[in-house]
Amino acid sequence: MRERHVLQGVRRDREFAAFVAGAAGRLLHAATLLTAEDPDDNPRARRLLTHALAHTYAAWDRLRGEDPYDLARRQLAARFARGAWRAGGWHRARPHRGSPLAVLGPQERLVVVLRLYEGVAEEQTAALLGLSSERVRVLCVRATATLLRRPAAPSAAVGGVKAVPS
Repeated sequence: MRERHVLQGVRRDREFAAFVAGAAGRLLHAATLLTAEDPDDNPRARRLLTHALAHTYAAWDRLRGEDPYDLARRQLAARFARGAWRAGGWHRARPHRGSPLAVLGPQERLVVVLRLYEGVAEEQTAALLGLSSERVRVLCVRATATLLRRPAAPSAAVGGVKAVPS
């Protein structure tokens, strides 16, 4: 009996390690987009990922056909949302200026990452965040408009002379 439990534990560990090897990169990228950190220096994103993977590992035996990536993504989003909605949470951390989503607020970043990067349906995003579908749609449209309206980079100097606007 004990030997069977040990073998099940070894199998679970192997399955989870294979899952992490395949999914951790994409999940870390999603977490880095959420926290708007520099991809090379992202301690908050790594902390989010660690918590999401720990929760996924703890629930591994109870998945019963459920997609572990979906569970990890939900945990990542839920943990970020709890921090973003709380006073003193993620919004206090300054986003990295080079992050493509740095101009967005935490709630808009979360909706954009779930809807556009991860491809989660509007209804699922709304249910995950405890928002109405209409609110998710509005946040996504507003965030997309903000990203498309970003100011263009200043004209580059050519030969040491700056271009003069006409």
